[in-house]
Amino acid sequence: MSAAFDLLDVTVEDLPAYTPHLKGTVEGLNRAVESMFLAALPGYARQPRPGKRSSRPKDEVLLGFEDFTARLLAWTLWWNTEHRPAPLRGQTPLEAWQDDPTPLREVPAADLWTFTLEDAGTRTLTTRGIRFKKRDYVGAWMTGQAGIQVRVRFMPHHDHRIEVYHAGTGRYLGPADLADQATGEQMSAVRRARAARARRLKKDLQASQRERYAAANQPEAPRRLGALTTAQAEAELAQATDTGLSDLALPDLIPPGAPPADWRTPPSLATRTAPPTTDEDGGAS
Repeated sequence: MSAAFDLLDVTVEDLPAYTPHLKGTVEGLNRAVESMFLAALPGYARQPRPGKRSSRPKDEVLLGFEDFTARLLAWTLWWNTEHRPAPLRGQTPLEAWQDDPTPLREVPAADLWTFTLEDAGTRTLTTRGIRFKKRDYVGAWMTGQAGIQVRVRFMPHHDHRIEVYHAGTGRYLGPADLADQATGEQMSAVRRARAARARRLKKDLQASQRERYAAANQPEAPRRLGALTTAQAEAELAQATDTGLSDLALPDLIPPGAPPADWRTPPSLATRTAPPTTDEDGGAS
């Protein structure tokens, strides 16, 4: 963060926590988004409900991700180009921005992109690629580069790809993608197995709620983040075989009753039967 502010020539002023009045521009915009946009949408969490129940009506239809994104972008366009807040004295935010004489300095996109990456330290490039988080990552540029020391950087939650730099010079070498990545069908099967475990165990339920989604700047279907190798997908699916009740059944826990005496019972089955019991009337059961 310090490096980013230094590159962007931003003056840093530390503010105490829970003091929204000291950063009124940000807090004012957040309140405007909530009161002028979110409050009118179905499923709004702070919407007043009749009676004492705070849960939303069962017949309330929530927005899909694409529809919500389209509405948010339309509201943002209206706010910047049509809305005229009183402090701007009849101007729209876009007009106020364009009339501001403060000079602008464009920062190269490559510099901004690097601030989205976290540093994972150095690795040795081998013939199998780069080992990161117990998985192998490969790239076409790695041919003939085995043995060099590289520095790995990655975007949090986007574990399908890493970015690789030369450890000595810092020169960008190229991206590396997860090797042996699971197919879409395997990923779907793994998610179904995870959901089944989540219904049985509270701890698994909490883990399943940590799904991450990619950012979007246009209406589109939500894209889940997270990648698995084929081996990881098969291992997780193998552990999910105990999710069915039939798999949990123990047929030998209560042995079957003894057959009638005139039956010819194999010795292997006779040892697995319970001896006959006598009821209160003296009869066998």
